[in-house]
Amino acid sequence: MTRLVLATRNDHKVHELRQILGDLVGELSLDVVGAGDVPGAPDVAETEVTFEGNARLKAVALAQATGLPSVADDSGLAVDVLGGSPGVFSARWSGSFGGAGLSRADRDRANVALLLEQVADVPEEHLGAAFVCAAVLAMPDGTTEATEGRVTGRLVREPRGSNGFGYDPIFRPDSDVGDTRTFAEYTDVEKNVISHRGTAFRTMIPILRRALTP
Repeated sequence: MTRLVLATRNDHKVHELRQILGDLVGELSLDVVGAGDVPGAPDVAETEVTFEGNARLKAVALAQATGLPSVADDSGLAVDVLGGSPGVFSARWSGSFGGAGLSRADRDRANVALLLEQVADVPEEHLGAAFVCAAVLAMPDGTTEATEGRVTGRLVREPRGSNGFGYDPIFRPDSDVGDTRTFAEYTDVEKNVISHRGTAFRTMIPILRRALTP
């Protein structure tokens, strides 16, 4: 069985990756685990200025530390009228909360509130945005390959929905014509079909098959 390590300590993300990879898990006898399941897995600061750069930084560090094939992703929201921001700063748009003792939910609410304040006077027709995700596979020998997923949509003025996290409650995807729900009103299965993260990792399936086939 081949171990594939995802650069996260979030069990939900590991479960999500297993779902996205689907039949490939059985086909290649993959044991998909998180960084918390592997001794010596480092915590890597996201210091690059692109999604792909941050994902590569994390994947390479994890592969070097564990000697295992590793995947990492970085994602965020790019708002048209803000020139693509928050972008790589999406998770800390309203400030760095390292020592503030705030929960992830509190941080998410602060980020959403600031973003809505910044676009409060922007006309509806200019509220276009996109969720972007870069995923990188790093092998122990140092080779890497990257994929990207993107889903376009629009911001809504008030948060809606309780599923998802981050900016999901204020993002309405374009993918389903006539569907006015935000990502936070989608089920996990529905979201995986069209999401930026789902697209990035589905695009990586043939790369994983080639790299991990004995």
